Amino acid sequence: MAEEKHHHHHLFHHNKDEDKPVETVYTETTTGYAETGNSESTTEGYGATTISTESEVDYRKEEKHHKNLEHLGEMGAVTAGAYALHEKHKSKKDPEHAHKHKIEEEIAAAAAVGAGGYAFHEHHEKKEAKEQDEEAHGKKHHHLLG
Repeated sequence: MAEEKHHHHHLFHHNKDEDKPVETVYTETTTGYAETGNSESTTEGYGATTISTESEVDYRKEEKHHKNLEHLGEMGAVTAGAYALHEKHKSKKDPEHAHKHKIEEEIAAAAAVGAGGYAFHEHHEKKEAKEQDEEAHGKKHHHLLG
């Protein structure tokens, strides 16, 4: 039997670099400070060389991506909510078509709730990416209440 690759893609999480080979990338950085630590492949400071691989996940970029999607969801919720209020106003001012406006109001309200849920989901994805970034860069979590 031939082996088949199983690809699992999400709506906004497509992996375009899935079949590309891993390359080693050398970059020069001038950060203005020196970092001392137990880092194997990274040395930071004036003119330092950082060795990384293309397959590493850039958690800061992922966090920014989820932040942008969170804001998109928030704006969708605000827009749909405003449209729902607009339709509610029209249903009162236009009694001849009140039923139509009432239905459109309810659809817009449902869209606002959905967009709010999407924004909430992206907020948690952003928090998860931030935690992964802190974990990857050796920042410690201090749990004071637990």
